[in-house]
Amino acid sequence: MNSKCEAWLGKKLNELKGSEVYVAEKTNEEIAKQYGLKISDIVKLNYNENLYIPREKVAAMLKDVADEVDVRIYPQDEEFMLKEAIAEYLNVTADCVTLGNSSDEVMERTIRLFLGKGESAVTFTPTFSVFKCDVDYQGSEYVTVPLKDDFSIDMEGMLKTFTSTAKLMYLCSPNNPTASQLKPREIETLIEEFPGIVLVDEAYAEYADYSIVPLIKKYENLIVLRTFSKAFSLAGLRLGYALAGPGLTKALDRTPAPYVVNVVSLRMGRKMLENIEVMRESVKVLKAERRKLINQLNEIKGIEAFDSKANFVLFNTDKPSGEVYEAALKQGLVIKKLGKLLKYQNCLRTTVGLPKMNAKLLKALGEYMED
Repeated sequence: MNSKCEAWLGKKLNELKGSEVYVAEKTNEEIAKQYGLKISDIVKLNYNENLYIPREKVAAMLKDVADEVDVRIYPQDEEFMLKEAIAEYLNVTADCVTLGNSSDEVMERTIRLFLGKGESAVTFTPTFSVFKCDVDYQGSEYVTVPLKDDFSIDMEGMLKTFTSTAKLMYLCSPNNPTASQLKPREIETLIEEFPGIVLVDEAYAEYADYSIVPLIKKYENLIVLRTFSKAFSLAGLRLGYALAGPGLTKALDRTPAPYVVNVVSLRMGRKMLENIEVMRESVKVLKAERRKLINQLNEIKGIEAFDSKANFVLFNTDKPSGEVYEAALKQGLVIKKLGKLLKYQNCLRTTVGLPKMNAKLLKALGEYMED
């Protein structure tokens, strides 16, 4: 390598080191090794995966897909057919659907297309951390407004950020990590006033009270993100999509790389929509367990659990969150350590797991908080 190239490469690598990226937490295998546990002892409640569709059902569908597709060739009509199925599911037209290798990838694509250096992205805090990582990587300004202590949005504060450089606004609703959902009228007001693209992340919409997808017919600057990772139990296949007016969708579809989504994921997404009642039943059961979990958490002295419109529950503890997290981890219970959020000093988040998983968590938390 010549000296000029070496100097340039060194500088570039240092710049990349300074970019904030999403870092995955320890795997079950790493946790088991660190704490002397069996992998079978690990109860994973930190990533909001949906276990309410039995693994056997998902595996059976996947086996059908393996027989139906030929992975030796590139996708053919599978992309269009999935768009048609999503359009029927959400009562839109197929030209309003963009597919992606997860909703995170569609988010990154949106930022890359519509946000430049010298421009700003607006959101509230706390919210989904990947958005900030993508904005920082783009070299754009990241502007946030704290939520109110009841997790509602500060409308006045948000509107003040709508400057001439503000070109993209991100609204996670239901929000991760608070599990709260914005009111439709609030979202409409923000869309009407914002001078750029509004990106509403509805990853948890199936667990919520409503969806704003119908608004894409009214607002040309609105993009709604959705995913198969949560309610459809396909987190490992990385399949997501966006809904917008045909003009925006056409722009989002113009990716430099062909075949963004693999043929197995495309066909599996359609298979899930063909068996939509499986998802709906799992959501119904999870929502009942969610209410039960919130009530039982609130019965433990020193814990305050908040209402949820997602498949996870946020709670605050009187004891330091780091200590509570470690106490749970030593018993193989992996929850999400968040720390200070707004006025709450010791926040943690747990997926709504299967009843046996939740019972184990409640027992461990109860024993630790009373100790």
